[in-house]
Amino acid sequence: MTGLYEIETERLVLRQWREGDWVGLHRTYGDPEVMSWIGAAPADLASTAAAVGRMSMHWLLLGYGMFAVEERTSGEIVGRVGLMHHPDWPLAGPKIEVGWTLQRSAWGRGYATEGARASLAFGFDVLDLPQIFSMTRLDNARSRAVMERCGLTQRGELDFHGWRQVHYAIDRQNWPPPDAQEPSINIREVER
Repeated sequence: MTGLYEIETERLVLRQWREGDWVGLHRTYGDPEVMSWIGAAPADLASTAAAVGRMSMHWLLLGYGMFAVEERTSGEIVGRVGLMHHPDWPLAGPKIEVGWTLQRSAWGRGYATEGARASLAFGFDVLDLPQIFSMTRLDNARSRAVMERCGLTQRGELDFHGWRQVHYAIDRQNWPPPDAQEPSINIREVER
């Protein structure tokens, strides 16, 4: 096993990062409104390239991470989605978060939900994780709605990385949620 994967959903390809992907991701990371929701200033090009390097290294070290999100029809990179390890997560249990950051042109199209569901399926079905959490600022109604559509339930609030966060989680035995449609996904291992 290589530990690297690609997932196809109905409208997206969640794939490994490639040379030059930072250019497409910069439409997301360079946008002040997008970055305000994750508590960061807009990135310059060098910072976006460094972020892609860190996400690639996360994959190589842990066998999971944030995928590049590519629209199947256009081939355009519209953001990132996937699983991230937070060694400093203060609560007991697994320290693996499902998260997403998409460029504004992709907002309101269901991509976050589609990508998050595929990432959850990967986490539970391939990695055999016992639980996955997600977090966001208290006022981020859109992300909270994505979490709920994916079957995560609110577990509480805490201060984390300088923000008051609400956190949600889903346990393996509750995946997939009984009232949610099973995501149409194809997970495959890819070469390094």
